[in-house]
Amino acid sequence: MARTFHTRTGLPPGFLAKHYDGFLTSLRRVRPETRGTYGRALREFVRWFPPDRGGRITTADVERYKRHLTNGKQLSAVSVSTYLTALRRFCGYLVRRNVIQENPALPVGGNSRPRVHSRSALSRPEVEILLSVVDRSDERGLRDYAFIKLMLGSALSEIEIIRADAGDRIVSPSGVKLRVQGKGRIRKDQAVLLAPDVAAALDAYLHARPGFAPEDPLFASAGNRTRGERMTTRGVRDRVTHYLVRAGLKGEGPRRISPYSLRHTAALLMAGDGASADEIRDRMRLGSLATAMLYINQSKEQLSGS
Repeated sequence: MARTFHTRTGLPPGFLAKHYDGFLTSLRRVRPETRGTYGRALREFVRWFPPDRGGRITTADVERYKRHLTNGKQLSAVSVSTYLTALRRFCGYLVRRNVIQENPALPVGGNSRPRVHSRSALSRPEVEILLSVVDRSDERGLRDYAFIKLMLGSALSEIEIIRADAGDRIVSPSGVKLRVQGKGRIRKDQAVLLAPDVAAALDAYLHARPGFAPEDPLFASAGNRTRGERMTTRGVRDRVTHYLVRAGLKGEGPRRISPYSLRHTAALLMAGDGASADEIRDRMRLGSLATAMLYINQSKEQLSGS
């Protein structure tokens, strides 16, 4: 017989789906993006677990689920650990609600996390080469130079760049800041302090740009058909790729440099300059201190190998 699913959550009806919403509601003090990650991870377990078992989850079940994630779904060690953390917290919620007696996921650890980040990054000399190939003689070049500086100097992501409005640039006693709305965020609830050279690049672009209102996109398309419209993540990615190719930095093989490598580079530069894991987590708006530690470890390995 075909399996039916809960129309709103997409989960099969039953014991686990019944407590799914309550668990997410209990995370109201958790960051929205973290709550979303736990929700997505937990949906995988609810779909995988036999519906006729109710709340009879055993440690052996969790071990089998871990193998399903590792071998069946072929998830990375970091992802497997995230999925198991979501399940562990869900089972803890059920214990607190007196639905089950003990947490069966506690004895099951995640896969070993990598000590360094898997993405490639640019070296300091390569950063200078990349910036040098951007022609800043017109508005488009000044725009591209500004968002590349934001990615390298302030670790802005593509989504943060395209969501920014002109009015999100603010001047504070400590310097120029940019309000940002990252992935999974529902509002612009963080402000990034811009280094003087990054702020100067942004101001040069804004001075060259025709009149705009605070609610207009900070980075607008310069194309003939879309001029003035908000740039897309694909547009930002295409422009960064264009300059990586021009600089001779875009290549295949074990060291793959992509537009995302710019944000990764920013983190490694922070680590190389002596930033702590806490500072990197806060400045990059990361949800996990463990992720920040990957950059610290990679920076140390680079220094020891140089």
